[in-house]
Amino acid sequence: MKKIVPDTSVIIDGRITEMIENKEIEGAKIYLHVATIGELEHQANLGKETGFSGLEEIKKLRKFADEKKIEIEYCGERSSELMIKGAKLGEIDAEIRKLAKEKGAILVTSDKVMNEVAKAEGIETIYLEPRFVMKELPFKKFITKDTISLHLKENTIPVAKIGKPGEIKIVHLGEKISREKLEEMVREIVEIAKRDEKSYFEIDSKGALVIQMREYRIAITRPPFSDGLEITIVRPIAKVRLEDYKLSSKLMSRLERAEGILICGPPGSGKSTFAAALAEEYLKRKKIVKTLESPRDLQVPDEVTQYGPLEGSFEKTADILLLVRPDYTIYDEMRKTSDFKIYCDMRLSGIGMIGVVHSSKPIESIQRFIGRVDLGMIPQIVDTIIFIKDGAIRKVLTTNLVVKVPKGMRDITLARPVVEIRDFETERLEYEIYKFADEIVCVKVKK
Repeated sequence: MKKIVPDTSVIIDGRITEMIENKEIEGAKIYLHVATIGELEHQANLGKETGFSGLEEIKKLRKFADEKKIEIEYCGERSSELMIKGAKLGEIDAEIRKLAKEKGAILVTSDKVMNEVAKAEGIETIYLEPRFVMKELPFKKFITKDTISLHLKENTIPVAKIGKPGEIKIVHLGEKISREKLEEMVREIVEIAKRDEKSYFEIDSKGALVIQMREYRIAITRPPFSDGLEITIVRPIAKVRLEDYKLSSKLMSRLERAEGILICGPPGSGKSTFAAALAEEYLKRKKIVKTLESPRDLQVPDEVTQYGPLEGSFEKTADILLLVRPDYTIYDEMRKTSDFKIYCDMRLSGIGMIGVVHSSKPIESIQRFIGRVDLGMIPQIVDTIIFIKDGAIRKVLTTNLVVKVPKGMRDITLARPVVEIRDFETERLEYEIYKFADEIVCVKVKK
């Protein structure tokens, strides 16, 4: 009889139960370290889907044991608080290797480091390389070719947003969906994401999980973060080129030399779609293009590397990007003060920046820089603002710094530095931003 010790990685990804189902290790004696179960319990208590997925696999192993397909023996001591805290340093892995050595068992792992350390310690191992077998996505039956987003919540009727920007309608799909069905769907999504090399766990926090699964952005929330289990799937429905926007020759010429661009508009207006089209255009012009995203959901060519936050920080990512030296960087979903500061630092270092910002009016995207950077720096950082609504470019503004008497004032002694915001096509002055006493004001210029 084979003696096997599985580590946490093969339990979570379902490979050990798959081997039993395929009769590769049927009749084996499996030693489960109690610390492994303790680690999975800890992850489940934190609301992490990997914990729930792992515990589900343990239940399957128990079922196989009841059916006499395998034998299970629980060994070792329960993981202590110190052991769980040191899990990242390899404390639990060390206990699992120790168990395999004591029992003279084969260690089964899909963790490359665990495999190398076990070999160094003289432990026989089976290394299962992570592989991907694309299953039918469990939510695919709810999605049509024009579905923008899908909203599933326990004990409610599934809802989908269908159409295109500017022509969106809400559609109810079928009957109420139970929590059990959603839990099963979550497990399948997590299993597929773990095995797919083009899927990423962007956020895995207590009660919240965000997965970028190829073109699908999947947000899973559960109590206590939300009042019930909910799955939201968002996907792009259109892939367009810059030519499809029918830009004027004047604007195309501007985009060739503009290096501080803001793409703004309300949520769902098509900002990211335009940013992706712009990335492709710069690639055609033999430029090196990178992106800063969380989650990484821009639909860009493989030549464009998409970066997430390094160790949870975009500041560290920016440090790496400065060494990579791209010609243009697209910063998607700028919201926090730190995002705007990183955009400014990278722009002032000579990198062409395209920032994507939520705003209901084009001027509001500029106002979000006020107070975060010096007023006189704004035209150096942002020279072109492109406002998009319902998938089309509605307005283009430019910035310029001059010293003058602001509109509405007559005394020459009131002259000061003024940031002018002009309509790009007509060159008509639309807004002025300047200091008045201790305040910075943004004034709309009337005809």
